[in-house]
Amino acid sequence: MTFPLLSRQAIPLIALSSILALSGCASAGETGKKPATANKTTAKAKKAVKPVQGDEFANFSQWSDVSSFIDQMVEKNGFNKKQLQATLNQTHYVDSAIQLMKPAPPGKPKNWAAYRARFVEPVRINGGVAFWNQYAGELARAEAKYGVPAEIIVAILGVETVYGRNTGNFRVMDAITTLAFAYPETPNRTARMNYFRGELENTLLFARDEQIDPFSLLGSYAGAIGWPQFMPGSIRKFAVDFDGNGHIDLRNSPVDAIGSVANFLVQHGWRSGQPIVFPAKVDMTENWQRFINQGLSAKFTLQEMKEAGVTPLVEPPADMLFGLVDLQNGADASEYWLGADNFFAITQYNRSFFYAMSVVDLSRAVRAARNF
Repeated sequence: MTFPLLSRQAIPLIALSSILALSGCASAGETGKKPATANKTTAKAKKAVKPVQGDEFANFSQWSDVSSFIDQMVEKNGFNKKQLQATLNQTHYVDSAIQLMKPAPPGKPKNWAAYRARFVEPVRINGGVAFWNQYAGELARAEAKYGVPAEIIVAILGVETVYGRNTGNFRVMDAITTLAFAYPETPNRTARMNYFRGELENTLLFARDEQIDPFSLLGSYAGAIGWPQFMPGSIRKFAVDFDGNGHIDLRNSPVDAIGSVANFLVQHGWRSGQPIVFPAKVDMTENWQRFINQGLSAKFTLQEMKEAGVTPLVEPPADMLFGLVDLQNGADASEYWLGADNFFAITQYNRSFFYAMSVVDLSRAVRAARNF
């Protein structure tokens, strides 16, 4: 989540949501395990901290860029140099993370209907109802405090990890260190390496703050962690101790995940009580195309959009700002929506119209099934 360089309609990452489709399901019985405290490694984590088979020792501390990074961490954050060298010498190079970060070859046209079907489906709908029933009190508390509807929080956790089932099995230290210093050759390689070096810094700081072994942190191939798949920097900025046990633990506490998702959305522009999207159509003879590729924000008045050939199918408030959401459907006609601030707050979780709309649709499906 919150990986800043995904394309507008990228398929989510398994840890930043998932570049691969999430699979599997979470039964009602699997969503309610008692959270472990954050300063202890669970038995499950202890078994899983071994590097992925095929990873290799890289002697990272001998790399010149890594050596410079260590010196910066010592000077800036007060780390012990020898201890940090020893930590990085335990880190493995993860070739699979490199391969998964390479741009996908040109493929089929984007297809919203196919994408939606992967996330708005019975496993996530039924799992969402079970999760909501189990954590109804915590979800109501988050909604009251942050103004984010319970169904939106539930849907994000459903899309991200199927309510904690698919949180990733890469050692975060391995994946992030590899990407920080050996990112594949791409036009924006330097920017991405700098991003992951910042995430490596945040990983080490978070582990120090929470007094946990950094190698106990498991996540996606990009280093995202826990039920909501927060990158380490997002954990330090936006995660909250919502269960009140004195620790932030997005791996073992679904309650912390609930509060953290709500806080993240509020910090990225969510407005309590306001709508999210309105269905629309476009007049192909008018100048509606100027609203395409205009960023992830609501900045156009309703009157501007109407004058350019965009007609809402449900009349929204006249005093709100909107962006045009185009959901390409392969060979079929695209689907159009007017996105308000709350829609674009969801896109800050994953920079994709497809992702945000799948969250909206799953949230509606879960609420409908729960109220049935």
